[in-house]
Amino acid sequence: MQLTDGQRLDWLRLIRTDGIGPRTFRGLINRFGSASAALDALPDLTKRTAKRAVPPSKAEAEREMAAAARLGIRFIAMGEAAYPKALHATDTAPPLIAVRGDPAALLRASVAIVGSRNASTAGLAFTERLARGFGEAGLVVVSGLARGIDARAHRATLSTGTVAVLAGGQDRIYPENHAGLVEEIVGAGGAVVAEMPMGWVPRGRDFPRRNRIISGLSLGTVVVEAARRSGSLITARFALEQGREVFAVPGSPLDPRAEGTNDLIREGATLVGEVEHVLSVLAPLRDGRASPAEGLNDRPETSGTYDYWDEIDFDGGSATALPLFPDAADPAGPFAEPQCEPQSEPHDERARLIACLSPTPVGTDELARSSGLPVRVVQTTLLELELDGRIERHGSGTVSLASPAWVGRSGS
Repeated sequence: MQLTDGQRLDWLRLIRTDGIGPRTFRGLINRFGSASAALDALPDLTKRTAKRAVPPSKAEAEREMAAAARLGIRFIAMGEAAYPKALHATDTAPPLIAVRGDPAALLRASVAIVGSRNASTAGLAFTERLARGFGEAGLVVVSGLARGIDARAHRATLSTGTVAVLAGGQDRIYPENHAGLVEEIVGAGGAVVAEMPMGWVPRGRDFPRRNRIISGLSLGTVVVEAARRSGSLITARFALEQGREVFAVPGSPLDPRAEGTNDLIREGATLVGEVEHVLSVLAPLRDGRASPAEGLNDRPETSGTYDYWDEIDFDGGSATALPLFPDAADPAGPFAEPQCEPQSEPHDERARLIACLSPTPVGTDELARSSGLPVRVVQTTLLELELDGRIERHGSGTVSLASPAWVGRSGS
């Protein structure tokens, strides 16, 4: 299938209509045969619903397409040859994706790497080792452009292939200071993907929507560090629902950033201690000897339990949006705001260094790299922390947090 320019414009108008999400979109296309016919039918359909579905005008859709074209972005429709097959196989695949960079990166076998934004230095170092290994094995690395684990995974695979999935529009990079990283990804032959409109500033619920694309593009998802209530675990859950493999890197039981990954392992995720632990599981999926649903992390089908888009039920009224997870119903709960992204960096050098430390020993040079502080400042600050009894020194010049009371804290 290949859409004409007119058909692509109709698809864009239909998916940009309030109350129409991926499932509703497919239902309307199947029912009326085309996006144009579905748009014509909307006024009569919404007479029976409590919510009006008013599509953007043709001029508005044309302006979005023109703005995208100025950035070198193309809209790829589900069913077209350039649309990633792995994502197409999911039941909430976005009908249209806006792609900047090389769309060919989306057609290669890929693995997702996600994890803590407030990552430890040890977690960042292991992420880089995994990402480089996956790239050398011919896999594209997919992640969410977030601070911490995501950014390190992208940077480690610029030369071998990486795909970043945005929570907002292509012109609203989040976090803003990763705009340069986006340019590096595009310039190196990778791709940046978004389903939200141009100009869309990401909100809290847009991050879980993004996460199902990250897992949907990939044969498997590797979680490096994650607290018990984190966006990375949302990605892992989507991967399970999509029949994909889930991998987790174990961590110290003293580090809250390892609680989520340790829980995943206890629940059946594949433990990852080296690159080969992932490659050996994905090998039969890459060469076609097995489907993702036959993997070690196969689970009962749960997709469709939740409505992520406030989709209108044209057969019975306005659908009620259910929470992303049963324990997140409180509007003030952990997923109400974009908690997947901290609001700011630790405010001083001491706090930045403490945030990078964990019970796992790391070297001074790696601490300087992950914290962005000069080696001289790192050495001086470590001496102060040692005098305060907050760190322990080990062989080969490595250090670690001395007490679980300080793990994950960013203050002094």
